[in-house]
This record gives sequence, C-alpha cells and structure tokens, in this order.
Amino acid sequence: MPRFVAFLRGVSPLNAKMPELKASFEGAGFTDVRTILSSGNVVFDAATAIESDIERQAEEAMVRTLGRSFFTIVRPSEYLRQLLAADPYRLHGIPSEAKRVVSFLRTAREPRVALPLAEDFASVFLCSGREAFTAYLPIGDQGPVFMNLIERAFGKEVTTRTLDTVARCAAA
Repeated sequence: MPRFVAFLRGVSPLNAKMPELKASFEGAGFTDVRTILSSGNVVFDAATAIESDIERQAEEAMVRTLGRSFFTIVRPSEYLRQLLAADPYRLHGIPSEAKRVVSFLRTAREPRVALPLAEDFASVFLCSGREAFTAYLPIGDQGPVFMNLIERAFGKEVTTRTLDTVARCAAA
C-alpha cells in the first residue's frame, strides 16, 4: 500500500491529542498510522492513491471521532522525498542560515500577488505546483511575518511546515 502524509492545519497539543488523532485515522481505514510531533502530521498507508479521497475520508473521520475536523492536505511520502531532493532553496540562492518553510495547497493555483513577496527578512519566493516555498531570517522580534506573507499570497486554505518537519514525515 502507498504511504502518505497528512498535514493538518491548526493542530496543537491544546486542541487535539495525538493518540485520539491516530485513532481517528485508523477509524477511517488507514493502516500503520503514526503521528509526528504534536502539530498535526499523520503518516499512514492507504488503499487508495487518490489524495482528495484520502483528505475527505480523514476529515469525515475526525468529525466522527473528535467532534471536529482540521483542514487536511495529503501528499505521498515518495513525492515529499523527491521535493526535498530537488532543494528549491539552493536553486534560488537562499542563504544557509535562513529558516526554510513549505506551504501545502490542495490544488495548484497562482498566488494572489506577484512573487517573490518579501518583508522584514522573510520571502515567499516560489510557488511550484501545489507547494509554496518561503524562507526567513529569524532576526529581532518581528513575529510571524512569513505566515502573514503566505496568507497574503494564498489565503488561509494552506498548511505550513518547516522543511525539517517535512523531512521527518517523509522518512517515517
């Protein structure tokens, strides 16, 4: 069976317990389910390879078992490994000290504003397919500038992870 990663928007230890989230995915019929960190990353095997079906199944199962749903975006683990190997940060000259962030979109679409979009040492520099790539330098106390830029470019129907978290999920 193919291995997938579900990235859920808005999950934290305060609003979802990982054992309950794991059980929800198992209740949806997914197997070999693991949660990674406590921020809504679920790795699992699925009988179907249709990502939109998996997203719908996961969201419906969360409503049944958790009483609420989190916006879910699914990618095959193998796809994530290829994305990491392509390293668009290196190709775009992002400095090594920059924090690297990937935002996942359900469908490929153009950003609302022209890229690169930059402010206060943060930049959304590339949208490729269903992923947007951001980098920022953690300087001073400017707050989550990169998240504001992502939402300005793509709205709120995205979910965002550090490149390190994507790598952990792809390897699980």
